[in-house]
Amino acid sequence: MARGATYKVQFKRRREGKTNYNKRYKLVDLDKTRMVVRITSNHTIAQLVKIGENGDETLVSATSKQLKEFGWLGNGKNTSAAYLTGYLFGKRALSEDYDETILDIGLQPAIRGTKIYAVLKGALDAGLYIPHNESILPDDSRIRGEHIAQYAENMDEEEKNAKFANYIRCGLSPEEIPDHFESVKNKIDEATQWAKDQIDQTTRILLTSSMLKHGNQKQNLVEKLKKAK
Repeated sequence: MARGATYKVQFKRRREGKTNYNKRYKLVDLDKTRMVVRITSNHTIAQLVKIGENGDETLVSATSKQLKEFGWLGNGKNTSAAYLTGYLFGKRALSEDYDETILDIGLQPAIRGTKIYAVLKGALDAGLYIPHNESILPDDSRIRGEHIAQYAENMDEEEKNAKFANYIRCGLSPEEIPDHFESVKNKIDEATQWAKDQIDQTTRILLTSSMLKHGNQKQNLVEKLKKAK
């Protein structure tokens, strides 16, 4: 129980451990979009957020749950899933013409090589520019799940089935995680490239239609002027 006349009650979200208002003020003052990364008990979430008149506005988002659309069989909170979520987020952000942002990790501790920075590395590899220090990023072998594959290779069948029951139940052998990771990453590339091509094609059609319409209007005007002479 706090005592004394000078005690100041913290804001509700600070008491609940949801918002650090000192950090929040600095981020808002920068007047830039923020890549908000959150790791829950089951999923990884990345959002591109900007300050709006009525609060934060989400511009682009990606979650590890959406990785299933690309064939991901692993869980949604490991390092590989975190990277792929960041990679998917980065591709989506670029397709919406956002190529630069800053990282917002909220109240999560800034520990080198954690899943938060796996998300960051995924977004960086997708092509986003985000100020960072290279030393905080997890190495590629860990992101691809090579440590899990090597660990599983040293187990007998019974121990492996017990330790990796969830993976095996989903049809994924732990030794296959690195290859599976690359397969899902390639599918993300293919899907985002297809979406970009569709947007480009639609843009070309609209532009051509506009030019033809403008050309017809110009021709009609010329003919009217000729008749008026």
